[in-house]
Amino acid sequence: HMGADVGIGDAAYGLGAGLFFIGYFLFEIPSNLMLDRFGARRWFARIMITWGAITIGMAFVQGPHSFYVMRFLLGAAEAGFFPGVLYYITQWFPVRHRGKILGLFILSQPIAMMITGPVSGGLLGMDGILGP
Repeated sequence: HMGADVGIGDAAYGLGAGLFFIGYFLFEIPSNLMLDRFGARRWFARIMITWGAITIGMAFVQGPHSFYVMRFLLGAAEAGFFPGVLYYITQWFPVRHRGKILGLFILSQPIAMMITGPVSGGLLGMDGILGP
């Protein structure tokens, strides 16, 4: 649990989780307006770079305040990705295929989780196999 490593309790951890969604909510629409303005290639690249940089920054969190700031920024950085992809998919496919394509895209997440869950569990179970 990250809370023990950073020195924050469950309530602070929960507040940080909530701040993520506040950042996500506040920046979802502005991010998609920017997607339309700057184009998908540039805007998705910006999302991925800032998302990754902030995720790396999470490793340097020292207490509750830095945790809150980083979680909010992570939500803000990540905000436009999912709705942006949905919008972008609608630009690629004709109206008659959009429902099926969007359904397949949304279905891909639980399918990926069904596959990666057991793989992750197997990898965690290998801890210590090659020695301490």
